[in-house]
Amino acid sequence: MRSPRIDEALAARLYRRAGAERWGVAPDVFADALATSASRVFADRDPTSRELAGLLESLDLEDLALAVACAAGHDAAWEHFVREYRSVLHRSADAIDRSGGARELADSLYADLYGLSERDGERRSLFRYYHGRSRLATWLRAVLAQRHVDRLRAQRRVEPLPDETTQTAAATTPPSDPDRPRLLTLIKDALAAALSRLSTRDRLRLGCYYAQELTLAEVGRLTGEHEATVSRQLARTRRTLREDLERQLRDEARLSDAAIAQGFGYAMENAGPIDLGEILDSTGERKKSAAPRSI
Repeated sequence: MRSPRIDEALAARLYRRAGAERWGVAPDVFADALATSASRVFADRDPTSRELAGLLESLDLEDLALAVACAAGHDAAWEHFVREYRSVLHRSADAIDRSGGARELADSLYADLYGLSERDGERRSLFRYYHGRSRLATWLRAVLAQRHVDRLRAQRRVEPLPDETTQTAAATTPPSDPDRPRLLTLIKDALAAALSRLSTRDRLRLGCYYAQELTLAEVGRLTGEHEATVSRQLARTRRTLREDLERQLRDEARLSDAAIAQGFGYAMENAGPIDLGEILDSTGERKKSAAPRSI
């Protein structure tokens, strides 16, 4: 896909309108983002100068500058994003699932937006896919909705197909899965083991945010960190736990990918059997008893 050439005077004018300098975005980096946005629209032809200028002028330039800065890892931009858009994500999550089940998706989205994973030494931020053709809040709602749909599809893929008996007796309550208690026990044990390998500070953030239900700002006051830093660290820790859990369940418990997905589904349906506060307390005691005494 070829990027159209943007006139330097036009790029400079749009750079100023976007306020990109506020976030430390270099003019050439912002010009590249503009070119990428244009290439998505004019993928099959070269636009005229008027068409190109008209498109670029219509973009949500301030949102685009913020997204470019967040994708590059600029702390000031990320802190602004968390402060201004956290409530947007939570309201969107509540609109998708009034039971609160989509809030976990909203929180996990921070890791992909920040770009914790790398490829060829480059951070892979989800913000790379925002091109300014809609408001950033609108784009975030669409991403969250798609994640919710993807999760529902993944859960349905591991559900057994109904046979003729269950189809004719659809009004009756189906028997519970006999593997459910075993899967939940395996996940609880694997979670306890994974938590015990975390640093004390990581466990403190998790306990305060999930078990005690403190806000990011309240956790930050306890840990001496900005709430945006707390958010990033929680996202990193969740990813670490997920990878550790999947490794244990696959390599040690010998579960298939389908069984792992089924177990995670059970755990998300009802967090009752997996008390994070209880597990954090037990792993904390194990770490404390295993630590050498100071002399």
